[in-house]
Amino acid sequence: MKFLGNRYNKYNSILINERSHCMEQLDSAILSKVIQQRPTKSHKGTFGRAVLVGGNRQFGGAILMAAQACVYGGTGLTTVISDGVNRTALHARLPEAMFVDWQQTELIDTVTESADVLLIGPGLGEGKSNFDLLQRIVSAQKEHQWLVIDGSAINLAAKYPLIIPFPEQVVFTPHQMEWQRLSGLAIADQTEENNQQAQQKLGSLVVLKSHRTQIYGSSIAQNPLGTPAMATGGMGDTLAGMITSFLAQFEKTEETIHAAVYLHSLIGEALAKEHYVVLPTQISAALPQWMKKHQAADPE
Repeated sequence: MKFLGNRYNKYNSILINERSHCMEQLDSAILSKVIQQRPTKSHKGTFGRAVLVGGNRQFGGAILMAAQACVYGGTGLTTVISDGVNRTALHARLPEAMFVDWQQTELIDTVTESADVLLIGPGLGEGKSNFDLLQRIVSAQKEHQWLVIDGSAINLAAKYPLIIPFPEQVVFTPHQMEWQRLSGLAIADQTEENNQQAQQKLGSLVVLKSHRTQIYGSSIAQNPLGTPAMATGGMGDTLAGMITSFLAQFEKTEETIHAAVYLHSLIGEALAKEHYVVLPTQISAALPQWMKKHQAADPE
């Protein structure tokens, strides 16, 4: 990736200089630290605005699964920007989400400007027009906004120079082959030390997906959970939607990302006790119940 961004700012000392060399193992305690009880006096705006971008004619299901995870994860307002062919499917499957055709460039600018968190990449495609859309959205990042970059958008970022105004507020969610393209590290060379160095150069957070997902930021954390039952298409799209949802409504910290990653696998393992294969949509459907179960206790 040829990085053209504002890399040197007040946050980079946190991302690069204050590192722990001991990999943290996540556990269920992270959930109640992050998932808060909803205030009595609250409304949909209280729980954030998320905008999800992706889903071309071939891979519309990816953005639909990401959107389902985002809505079921508790985001106050979720908008999907996608190819127009996906409008009917989205409204039929997920009427809670709003839709914008990605040909409506002026409306895209209006919608993205009001977002707290933007996810771009699931099913986006890797053509030049897809990169133009990626660059349009990423380069317009505001100081308060976080970006989650997934799937096709990671591959595009590996091919073309990408201007990111606030890289420290960006989460890349690659699987190992996508990370190879983005970082230049062959899968065999993706050691903790090498990954850490590549993440430092990137200046953003990295959720490196594998059978034991690792999160690289101011520290390195590993998710000890996971099951082969989750090895099916759309699982990463669902995780990206969960991360987006959690960042939209909870504190914008690394711990919030840790909680989304951990809960994704925790639900998957629970479902795998009775299911040979766990579908991504099953994880999304279970989110409200599991978030209720693991929310913070009543203050004393």
